[in-house]
Formats: sequence, C-alpha cells, structure tokens
Amino acid sequence: MQELTKKVKRLLREQAAKAHERELHRELTKLDGTFAEWRSGTISSEELTYRIHKYDTGPARELWKRYNSGPAEISVAYAIVVGILDRDEVPAELLEAISRQLDWAQSLQEQGELRAPDDWDGK
Repeated sequence: MQELTKKVKRLLREQAAKAHERELHRELTKLDGTFAEWRSGTISSEELTYRIHKYDTGPARELWKRYNSGPAEISVAYAIVVGILDRDEVPAELLEAISRQLDWAQSLQEQGELRAPDDWDGK
C-alpha cells in the first residue's frame, strides 16, 4: 500500500468533512420536520424527545463512525460511489490516490452490497 502525501491526506480530510456535512444536513432536515410537528402540536414533547434520542443513537452515531473511524480513503470512496460527493468536484490527485478503494466500492455497489443512504437527494 502506498504512503499518502500530506497534501493527499489533507484532501481526504476535506472531502470526508464535506461528505459528512452533506449527510448530517440530510438527517438534520428530517429531524427539523419533527420539530415542526412538535411546534404545531401534532406530537408531544415526549415524542419529540424520543425522536431526538433516536436520531442521536441512530443516524448521528452512524455518520460519526463512518467518517471518524476507519480509513478516510474508504469513507471518501463510499461517498463518491454512492453520489454524496460528485466525482467532478474531487481533485484528480485524490481520485488517483484512492483508485483501489474506488474500484472496491464500485464493485460492491454493482453487487448490490453498497447503496446510497435512504432518501439521498444529491446535495
């Protein structure tokens, strides 16, 4: 396995942070709908608290683990293959450095073992 340059490591961190932010935004938008239900009186404060807890122990935790544990190369390759990051926005130097991980993630997707997050709308 090749050693990554400082520049590539920085690019990896930047792209992982961008993907993480996009996924968090998607999940927080869903949670915002819950707050709207609470404000309109459709759900109780207890139900709101329960849904916040579910968010914290579910999507928020899973996203934190995806982007903060394990190799960033895998997280970024995943984000590119499922469309969270547009391949055109990722620097060519980084794409080249993670080409093996991209090929691996692409093969998983083709086998139906890797899919985009539910309700992914692009960006």
